[in-house]
Amino acid sequence: MKKIIYGESNFKKIKINNDYFYIDKTQYIEKLENINESFLIFLRPRRFGKSLFLSTLQYYYDENAKDEFEAMFADTYIGKHPTPLKNSYKILFFEFSGINIDAGVEEIYKGFTLNIKMAISRYFNTYGYEKHLEELKQIQSPTEAIKFFFTIVIVNNDKIYLLIDEYDQFANAILAYNMKDFLAIVGKGGFVRSFYEVLKTATLSGTVQKMFITGVTPITLDSLSSGFNIVSNISNEEAFNAMAGFTKQEVEYSLENSIFQKCQDIDKKELLSKIQKWYNGYLFNIEANERIYNATLVNYFISKYDYVRCTMPKKMLDSNVASDYKAIMKLFNIGNSDRNYQILENLIENNSIIGAIKDRYDLNQEFSRDDFITLIYSMGFITIKDEVFGEEYEFKIPNYVIKMLYFNYFAIELKNRNNLTFRGDIKTQLRNLAFGDIGLFQEQLDEIIKILSNRDHYGFTEKHFQSITLAILSYSTGFYFIDSQPELNNKYPDILLIGRDEKVPNNYLFELKWKKEKDNYTYIKKEGIKQVKGYLELDKVKVIPKLRSFLLIGSKDGVEFCDISF
Repeated sequence: MKKIIYGESNFKKIKINNDYFYIDKTQYIEKLENINESFLIFLRPRRFGKSLFLSTLQYYYDENAKDEFEAMFADTYIGKHPTPLKNSYKILFFEFSGINIDAGVEEIYKGFTLNIKMAISRYFNTYGYEKHLEELKQIQSPTEAIKFFFTIVIVNNDKIYLLIDEYDQFANAILAYNMKDFLAIVGKGGFVRSFYEVLKTATLSGTVQKMFITGVTPITLDSLSSGFNIVSNISNEEAFNAMAGFTKQEVEYSLENSIFQKCQDIDKKELLSKIQKWYNGYLFNIEANERIYNATLVNYFISKYDYVRCTMPKKMLDSNVASDYKAIMKLFNIGNSDRNYQILENLIENNSIIGAIKDRYDLNQEFSRDDFITLIYSMGFITIKDEVFGEEYEFKIPNYVIKMLYFNYFAIELKNRNNLTFRGDIKTQLRNLAFGDIGLFQEQLDEIIKILSNRDHYGFTEKHFQSITLAILSYSTGFYFIDSQPELNNKYPDILLIGRDEKVPNNYLFELKWKKEKDNYTYIKKEGIKQVKGYLELDKVKVIPKLRSFLLIGSKDGVEFCDISF
């Protein structure tokens, strides 16, 4: 079996020895040329494979890679259908991830300058400009460095294809901490804007003939627009919905050449269903006919699959990726954090929010609700569910990975905003729950509900009760899959906890009811028990082993657990 691409974004390394299993995206090179736009920007959430695609462009268009074209592209779409522009440019490649943003604006300036100079040095070494390297070393400004570069290459009439990877990575990180620093860096007079103004001049002179930029959010575009309004944003165009990430067909193809090849007796349909639930769901144009999988996470799953026992990975999300997402969640505090928190609540309670996608932000104006919705859409925390009317969409949480990140974040925010103190270690409480001891979890939930439901500002409802319960249960994802209102024959249990593997001693079904002061307790309990017993008769529920079922009746006085297990 060939190696799975995970954490590797160098196209030449992947293709030159044909050691890696590669999903061919090269047909998009032809599509990009056919749209007749020279300067493009393409935004997608992190971990979608943007860097690998940029590397593919690099080796396809580099005039120095001409002799290796067959070795790299022979078995690809573009290798069989080459365009006239192949191997016809010199490549200037900027990559802006990895800049340290923790040490303040001065260090960011140094890091940005260093990245610019490293890219120019690579160009000089590659295309015969080594004699200018010493002079470049003396320059300590990114704007002066790029100006110096163009004074050299213009004389020789170089034709340049400019590639920029993660144009906004460090800017987004700064924004999460300090809006003032962000504006100082990318706003009028900032060194980032000045840098892009020089690039625009180079496009007007004809030196930079093509450009492809990747990033995550459009948040930096407004700050660059006065000096760099030449790029065409193709991120939400139907034709490029699947340019990054995997389609269902591509996932199936990957599995057929990896897991299904080694583990021929497993239930293929069931495994595909689980991967879809965890990693699928993204849509970037309402007219597109297919939702997209997070490519990096699918490759992680395949690379970490247990091929000896033919079982799923213990962790469905790489710890590094989880940390990455959690760091990005700091952006939830941009603008009105209370309003953002309400949006988060709505998503957890209803898996739905309505708003508009903005092309760019005006950071001189107040950060609006649609600005925030666009931000979390761009980061992959929500995706398009349906069109409403005008320019508004209904958005949803795309998949189980993101849903669990939401629940974890919500639990932290819930605790911090209400000065809550958990009783000991939550994971220990839920581990006890897995072994059948429900007492500690019951006491914890009871205490939290009493505190929150008696605070007038909270406006407590059954939805709040459910989202808080889910937030606490999210700490159990190391050993449980959590289904929130899964559809079962048009009936919806509020929460199902299904063990990640057969070693988990108990599975759980929870139905939640909220009792207001004027409500009839006896009626609520009777109807709740009837509902739970109805769920237990469903074929999909009957096959769940070691299932315990409970009706949870919440009120301002706490939570009553009614055991309805057969």
